[in-house]
Formats: sequence, C-alpha cells, structure tokens
Amino acid sequence: MTQEAAGEETFISHLVELRDRLVKASIGIAIMCAALMLWPGPAHIYDLLAAPMLASLPVGSKMIATGVVAPFLVPMKVTLLLAFIISLPWVFYQAWAFVAPGLYAHEKRLVLPLVISSSVLFIAGVAFCYFFVFGRVFHFISEFSPSSIAVTPDIENYLDFVMSMCLAFGCAFEVPVVVVILVRMGIVSIEKLRSIRPYAIVGAFVIAAIVTPPDVVSQLALAIPMCLLFELGLIMAPVFVRVSRAPEERA
Repeated sequence: MTQEAAGEETFISHLVELRDRLVKASIGIAIMCAALMLWPGPAHIYDLLAAPMLASLPVGSKMIATGVVAPFLVPMKVTLLLAFIISLPWVFYQAWAFVAPGLYAHEKRLVLPLVISSSVLFIAGVAFCYFFVFGRVFHFISEFSPSSIAVTPDIENYLDFVMSMCLAFGCAFEVPVVVVILVRMGIVSIEKLRSIRPYAIVGAFVIAAIVTPPDVVSQLALAIPMCLLFELGLIMAPVFVRVSRAPEERA
C-alpha cells in the first residue's frame, strides 16, 4: 500500500469515527428528549420555563400564541433544548473520545477535566440565568409597563428571548475554560492576562450591554460573573498547565 493510499484510508477512518460519535451524541440527546416527553412532558416543561415571566405579570395572566401550531411546536422546541442541555456531558464526552486517540498522555490529563468543567459551567450559566436573572429582569420590565397596556407575551417571542439569554449566560460562564486554553496553548501568558485585567472588565460590561436587555439588572448579572470567572481562570490556568505539561517540559 502506497503512502498516499494509507493516508486516504486513515482520513476515511477518521470520518467514519466522527460519524459514529455524532450518531452516538444524537442518540443520547434523542433518548433524553424522549424521556422528558414522557415525564414531565412538553407542556409542563414550558410551564416551568414561563414561570418567571408569569410571576411578574398580574395574577391570572397568560401568554398568547399567534401561530396555529405554536402551542404544539414551542413546547416541543423547549423540550429538545432542555434535552440538549442535560445531555451536554455526553455530547462533550463523544467529542473527547474522538480526539483522545491522537493525544499524548499528558494532553489527555487536560482534555477530560476541560470537558467536564465546560459542561458544568455551561449548565451553571443557564441555571443562573433561569433562577436568578429572569425573575429580576421581568419584574424590572413590568414595573415600567404603563397601566394602559395589557402585557400578554407571545410564546414564540418569549422562547427566542429565553434561548438567546440562556446561550449568552452559558457561553459567558465558559470564560475560565477559554483562559486555560489560551494559556496552555501559549497564545497568551498569565502575566499578560493579569496586566490587561482592566480591559477585560470593561470588555465584560460591553458584552453584557450588547447581549442583554437594556436594563441595569441583567447587565450587571452577566458582567459581574464574567469578571469573577475571569479571575477564576487566572487561578486555575497555572494548575492545568502544570498538570498537562509534557515530561520533557518538566525537566
């Protein structure tokens, strides 16, 4: 077998492995989605998602559905989204299992903790957004609503808002992982990151102002955790670098 043919065969085997990992990740999400549909069910899941919004409205208020199939599709989308979030550890594990054979032993010691921490941090960001931010943001907005306006949010618009907010907070909570990767890959040093701390703080507030509604509550709720997580990344980066160092680098 020629070297070119061997390289082509290796490339095809990688594609097959990637396909298998994607299929396994999709199956995990599908199983979780099916389980959530059986219990507690899409309707109940959407009711839980809508609870922070309804709590800020007058007693007895409800949301509206302007689309014919929206009462069916929106709860199904919410269920699928929740299934994906819960299945993140499994999805990240499949990604790790795909790249692990090509890594050295010292690199594997870095990847698996990063996979776990990425999953935990993203889920923590989404949970923080739901349990802490939503209630305060919706209450803040409802206080500015004139009494002549009947606030009846559309379920599709509400879902879009919730998804964008959860994605923003989930990604923002990945700051420590980004810091660790940048330092481990040698792109930037710890000393450099510490020196640009004031710019990082300003950047956190700018990002929060862009991705959150125009209210102080949600902006502070995103910017302050980002600053704290940046500091956490500065603390954890040297530990990860030391643990994942190659034997020749330790000499």
